Amino acid sequence: MRLYGAAWALVVLCCFAGAQQTISVTSQSVTVPFTLDHNRIIIDADVRLSDGKTRHVRAWVDNGNPDLYISRRLATAVNCEGQLCSATPPVEITIGGMTIPLGGRAPGAGVKEAKLILMPDGAESVMAPGLPAEINIPSTILRHYDVLIDYPGNKFSIGAPGTIRFRGSTARVNVDPVNGLIQVPSQIEKKKYSLALDLGSCISFLSGELFEKLQTAHPDWPHLTGAVGSANMWGLDDEAKWKLMRIDRVQFGPLFLTNVAAVELPATSIEFLEKPAGPTTAGLLGADVLLNYRIGLDYAHSTVYFDIGRMFTFPEFDVVGLIVRPEIDGRFTIVGVADFDVKPSVPFGADGVQSGDQLIAVDDIPVRGETSGQVWAMLGGTPGQERTLTIQHGDKRFTVAAQIQHFLGEGSDDSEYKKKKK
Repeated sequence: MRLYGAAWALVVLCCFAGAQQTISVTSQSVTVPFTLDHNRIIIDADVRLSDGKTRHVRAWVDNGNPDLYISRRLATAVNCEGQLCSATPPVEITIGGMTIPLGGRAPGAGVKEAKLILMPDGAESVMAPGLPAEINIPSTILRHYDVLIDYPGNKFSIGAPGTIRFRGSTARVNVDPVNGLIQVPSQIEKKKYSLALDLGSCISFLSGELFEKLQTAHPDWPHLTGAVGSANMWGLDDEAKWKLMRIDRVQFGPLFLTNVAAVELPATSIEFLEKPAGPTTAGLLGADVLLNYRIGLDYAHSTVYFDIGRMFTFPEFDVVGLIVRPEIDGRFTIVGVADFDVKPSVPFGADGVQSGDQLIAVDDIPVRGETSGQVWAMLGGTPGQERTLTIQHGDKRFTVAAQIQHFLGEGSDDSEYKKKKK
């Protein structure tokens, strides 16, 4: 998922995968376990820097982003403009027993510079607030390989072209020859669209034009205002106003997906989608709708494989209705509260939480320094359960009882949607 916003801009209920620690290695491909944090694929790797040093890191597999991002700990020869900086990219990354070139002129390399965000002392070993990784593996690198993401098995495989055996239904896709971004022929309401495949995004997006068109045509589809759960990507200021909708049916290549949760891409962020993927892209499908599949990326043949591995409905919106922002010092700031049944889902205002307050703990478990995925795991559960939120408002600390709601379900729509139905 493309990262945006200068200060901290690097994206349910979070799924933490109990991955087995076995690693299989062949001469040209490897398979390693991954952990899923806020629907993001996190693997262990070793990075060799331009100064010859090697660092053991956690890496984020991010096929929807052409840019390489690193932590300050991995950066050499840094040039900065404010908090957003560029640096000499690492020489290579080793996954399992396979070494993949990053910078320089070696075959498969092609990253001329790495990007990073300056972090405070003590937080130099993360790439972005709330994200448990020091480096991402972008599409510009992945496009030189075969890639298999096995969500049910919590395994990530990468190998030279032709070394991974793919299975499942296939889709011929458009792979950008420069940046490796993938667009998949799709249909919504019997009309053809091109949707990007972005497994680095924890939620799906639609362009504002298409979102509004579907919302007008189908006022009965569940709607929500407020980026809760997996839609709470980075904690942008406007995420409290993001609109979400469940789309009845989406044909994505050979797949027929139902009840797809999608966010309306804000007009101010349209370049974030169009610049890497092209102006014909109507949106992107994120990891949230593909967690039951093994996804094979055959870049050499412009083909994506979809192999169903399990049948399960992930309760990604059975959560407390906060919208939060991970800060560079490890704290979590409350951006806003989503409505449920025509009223705030969490006590809000003078007698409750307010925008700008700090979330200190959930059921007495401190959240500072945790990942976004870990915090949303704390805020999730069974609808009707209560969570005790410890809140800091200026010099005042207090607790609030908040109920877990079933957002984006039948009868759970926000006030704006209910007014439209009347």
